[in-house]
Amino acid sequence: MSLRAVVLAAGESRRLGEPKALAQLGSRPALGHLLANLASVDASPLVLTGAHDAEIRARFPELEPLYHPRWAEGRTSTVLAARAALPHADLLIAPVDVPLVSAATLAALVDTWRTLGSPELGWLAPRLGPGGSFGHPVIVGRGLLARLEPGKELRYLRAHAKPRQSLV
Repeated sequence: MSLRAVVLAAGESRRLGEPKALAQLGSRPALGHLLANLASVDASPLVLTGAHDAEIRARFPELEPLYHPRWAEGRTSTVLAARAALPHADLLIAPVDVPLVSAATLAALVDTWRTLGSPELGWLAPRLGPGGSFGHPVIVGRGLLARLEPGKELRYLRAHAKPRQSLV
């Protein structure tokens, strides 16, 4: 089975006032940071766009993003679109609003996932300390992704994962 990175960049970014993917963080936009660091684990991550598809395509002409027409239905619908596009893959799900995940953290997630044997029903995320909150990105096994349905929150996956692992 394969592991594929997907970037969730379909939202409207109402509170920010500009597309999160294009928000300038130092020398490059948020999506640029994320793509640069993801390159170490997936040379061609799938970028899902929605509300700001045209702007993202104009700023990143080298990308071939997947436009998700039902982006307004929320993050779960975007993950379902990624699952439909990559039905046999485990997914490393990277929201564009968490753009500064280091290449080292991404590599550690992928290495841990492979050490676990790429569990079909598995879930893996970084964690802020032993009892802390889970963060992003998240790796989800293809079998667990198959259980996700419209209207369910992504937390559903974590609750039903076997194994549920974290990287501290």
